[in-house]
Amino acid sequence: MKVYYSIDDFQQVKGAVVTTGTFDGVHVGHRKIIDRLNEIAKRIGGESVLLTFHPHPRMVLFPDDHGLELITTLDEKIKLLEQAGVDNLIIHPFTKEFSRKTSLEFIREVLVEKIGTSVLVIGYDHHFGRNREGSFEHLKESGPLYGFRVEEISVQDVDDVAVSSTKIRKALQEGDVETASKYLSYPFELTGTVIHGDKLGRTLGYPTANVSVNDETKIIPANGVYGCYVLLGEEKMKGMLNIGMRPTVNGEERRIEVHVFGLEREFYGERITLILKGRIRDERKFDTVEKLKERLAIDKKLAETML
Repeated sequence: MKVYYSIDDFQQVKGAVVTTGTFDGVHVGHRKIIDRLNEIAKRIGGESVLLTFHPHPRMVLFPDDHGLELITTLDEKIKLLEQAGVDNLIIHPFTKEFSRKTSLEFIREVLVEKIGTSVLVIGYDHHFGRNREGSFEHLKESGPLYGFRVEEISVQDVDDVAVSSTKIRKALQEGDVETASKYLSYPFELTGTVIHGDKLGRTLGYPTANVSVNDETKIIPANGVYGCYVLLGEEKMKGMLNIGMRPTVNGEERRIEVHVFGLEREFYGERITLILKGRIRDERKFDTVEKLKERLAIDKKLAETML
């Protein structure tokens, strides 16, 4: 897959079959669009082109609304789109100036002049351009004028999948990583760097690695205990993950801590990926540290069974 970080850098290809959108999560609904994109490209001897934006448009248009968290980081999205078989990925910087393009300017300047679109594939109810004024009907009218064909993924296909990035975010906010992973068609992951903590886990008999997630826009699932796989370098191990405030020891900030089963060495400063398998329980405050230790032993057994 060729990756371009601006529309201006894109090298036009013969038979460009194009789609555009944010594609946060690259979930099963997105894959339906991408599969169709690749199918048409193969049939006409062309190449698939996916145009997306960074940062997320909502973060530019509504900077004071800090509620949006993303399912995938930019690096994760690139990797998933490559796995989905996209030939060309354009990640265009989204700015307020860009957002002011009318739908006609977007069609003429971006889809036609910059990308050279032969076929445009869009999801049901797709809108674009200033104030989301552009629609499928608008594109259908403009296509013959500018020499491209438009294909819409039908409402039937969308309803069959019944998935959206909003639904996935809601599942993660509730700690339901199983449902989120089902909608995504892959397990939800958190990637970060191992940092120093206060080493309380050692005194409990469950040493933990504190993980600082590298992207502040990445969604963190609800507080609680999870079973997870741990990727550290070339190693894949099992572990249990706690997300939360650690109320039993009067924690003052939200932390992500993982206990890796059977790992003895220290790994501060290393990149770590947590693949969340399922949720074991809510975070709760125990009367004593001893009761917390008893519960951790149960959590570990449940995590081992889950994994």
